[in-house]
Amino acid sequence: MPAATLRELLERNARHTDALPADQFDAVQEGQFPSLVSVCCSDSRVSQEGMFDVTEPGWLFTPSTIGNTVWDRQDGQRVADGSVLYPTVATDTTVVAVVGHTGCGAVTAALDVVRGEATLGEFPPGIATRLDELVPVVEDGLADDRVDPDAAASLVDQLVEYNVERQVEFLLESPDVPEATTVYGFVYDFQAVYGDVRGRTYLVAADGETDPERLRGEVPPAFDAWVRGLL
Repeated sequence: MPAATLRELLERNARHTDALPADQFDAVQEGQFPSLVSVCCSDSRVSQEGMFDVTEPGWLFTPSTIGNTVWDRQDGQRVADGSVLYPTVATDTTVVAVVGHTGCGAVTAALDVVRGEATLGEFPPGIATRLDELVPVVEDGLADDRVDPDAAASLVDQLVEYNVERQVEFLLESPDVPEATTVYGFVYDFQAVYGDVRGRTYLVAADGETDPERLRGEVPPAFDAWVRGLL
């Protein structure tokens, strides 16, 4: 695609403002109380507002990180990422969705590092720091009996799902995340890996549960097809 021009940015914003109803922001003038925190991988192909059909301001809090990681480092220790943590402690938001996606470039890069096909030094420091946090997740995933390099699903997509599980697990165990918080894990599939419907978010974890049969008990019967796993 050609690079965006300043004119295009302004024209796109003009279309945005022209389409808004007059009262679009009335309910959020004094603050925000989002219903959901969605932590997605930083990727232009994955729209958090789009996947959850969000049009109203204030409903969705949308931090994005490389590899949808939910932790950061402080004094050498893993801590909950502030962009993820803020709404759970400051805006009374009690539901978090960790969303990975098929064909994830971050997981692919971390896998290349683990295999010795790339080094962290090849990346700018800001990217290498994030990939460094994914490398041990990928290493653990490769050691997990559920991850099968010979399976029909690609190794990267299996590791994407494994990574989502680990991120959900971290939030559930973090002492900084309020105990009442519910944490779901999804994989956004725009490559028809899990099924034929591109753009569907497949539920792969819910408060630590990852077994698809048990997860189906958490959703209405009409949404059974939204629960699938590669592991």
